[in-house]
Amino acid sequence: MSTTPSLDPSVVRWSVPPAERGDRPVLVLLHGYGSDENDLFGLVPYLPDAFVVASVRAPLAPPWPMPGASWYPIEGLDGRDPAAVTRAADAVLAWVRSAVGETPVGLLGFSQGGAVALQTLRVNPDAVSFAVVLAGYAAGGELPGDAVLAERRPPVFWGRGAADDVIPPLLIDATSQWLPRHSELRGRVYPGLTHSVSPDELDDVRAFLDERLVERAGTGSR
Repeated sequence: MSTTPSLDPSVVRWSVPPAERGDRPVLVLLHGYGSDENDLFGLVPYLPDAFVVASVRAPLAPPWPMPGASWYPIEGLDGRDPAAVTRAADAVLAWVRSAVGETPVGLLGFSQGGAVALQTLRVNPDAVSFAVVLAGYAAGGELPGDAVLAERRPPVFWGRGAADDVIPPLLIDATSQWLPRHSELRGRVYPGLTHSVSPDELDDVRAFLDERLVERAGTGSR
């Protein structure tokens, strides 16, 4: 029986020290396959300063000689198994409870990290206020939180490249159907973009995050 992996708190990169976090909203970055917490942390200068950003490292090691870390296997018979994606989401939720508390966080994930961001939202809709999915997808199957999402329709940004040949078309098609039914979707396909992030996409992400801050200020929520 597979067990839920755990995230290493000692390798998390924070945008500000503890004394400066206060009650500011937290945005958690989830990197892609074979990468680590340093990768997406490079996006911090392009994100709104109001967020406290935490970039975490995935708990698994991909097969040698692939460097970095992974959230779930993508090779072999269990490649992209939705149950493995759920275990990764459980690990993220456990870390959030320990490091942030009960206040909902935003998630921004690339590729594998994008799939985990959506799965985390699905596993516990109360723990995630919004998700940014870059070159990612929604894992298959159904989760108890899906019905809640269909009712609440939380904000989700989904950006992907028109020339992305990494995520299988079947997963893209399924995600294109799933997201509009379970979120307030802001989506965009970027012409010529491969499995990566472009300046235009970062501008759109920034605008999406600015909107979340305006909503937060309007509700007076933490």
